[in-house]
Amino acid sequence: MENIEIVKQINEWSTKTLKNLEEKLSSQLSPEEIKEYSEKYSKMKEIVELSKKYIEFEEEKELWKEEMPEGYDLEIAKLDKDQEKIMQELITLVLPKNEYTGKNVFLEIRAGTGGDEAALFAADLLRMYLRYVEKKGFKAEIIDENQTDLGGYKEVIVKIKGKNVGNLLKYESGVHRVQRVPSTESGGRIHTSTATVAVLPEVSNVEIEINPTDLRIDTYRASGAGGQYVNKTESAVRITHIPTGIVVTCQSERSQLQNKEQAMNILRARLYKLKLEEQSRKISSNRKSQIGSGERSEKIRTYNFPQNRVTDHRINYTSYNLQGVLDGDLDDFITRLMRVDMLEQIENIIKGGNQNEN
Repeated sequence: MENIEIVKQINEWSTKTLKNLEEKLSSQLSPEEIKEYSEKYSKMKEIVELSKKYIEFEEEKELWKEEMPEGYDLEIAKLDKDQEKIMQELITLVLPKNEYTGKNVFLEIRAGTGGDEAALFAADLLRMYLRYVEKKGFKAEIIDENQTDLGGYKEVIVKIKGKNVGNLLKYESGVHRVQRVPSTESGGRIHTSTATVAVLPEVSNVEIEINPTDLRIDTYRASGAGGQYVNKTESAVRITHIPTGIVVTCQSERSQLQNKEQAMNILRARLYKLKLEEQSRKISSNRKSQIGSGERSEKIRTYNFPQNRVTDHRINYTSYNLQGVLDGDLDDFITRLMRVDMLEQIENIIKGGNQNEN
């Protein structure tokens, strides 16, 4: 659906809602209800005014096109910019907060199908995200890693801090597929491998309460690539959540206490995500887990080296700037994914609001 159609629906829905709120505010209400409905009224009034302004700009653009078939580009560009600003404000006002709002995240990358090549691809993805994080001014810290002898990763976990980081990176969750000739391939054949990415919001012990009796905590000596020990003391920590079978390890910190704290943070994040997925399954049987099984068929994005292309299968968008993407230029994909997602959410909110009116 085009933006203008969405905004027209927003205007129609918000105008009806505003009228209903006016009627409620004119009835007998308690002080608490007056406060609640007054806040809703102010917010809805702003939505009405913004959506009306957006529609007016669209009509003005059509007039420019009719009256001046040539030479109207600058005026159209200015109106487009004004509309984009209004759309962002509408998105903020209409959409509810989600589990990523205001939270740092844990980025987990795991090699999927493809053996050593999958582990090397996981390393490429790690580099891509670290470059993206650097460009955005976020901070990244590798919490745990399991490297291979060839420099790949069987698994790596990164904690990323930054404003709105979760709402940007959440679209990266899923199975990523690579098609290329591995460096170890002597026959020049193209191989297909996968890696899975999960983005988990960091949560507090208030949001997720863990019973200590549900945990098994083991300590061991930290090791590096190839399995060689890098620490003489048992500073590394492995925590098993017995009810779910979730296992978390951490060896990035120097002390056992610090590693235990980091591992508990990751465990809380995984349990929180598990809880949200269970709630979502109850609401809608159509929603899938963000990781799936890691098989090739469940891909969300393909990185094809021979064709120099990256294709996101969720929005059917292809970029022929493979190296740029691997160097962290992800805004093109993330912006498009965010836009589609937000417009769909707005459409569902409007439909729900209209159904409640009937």
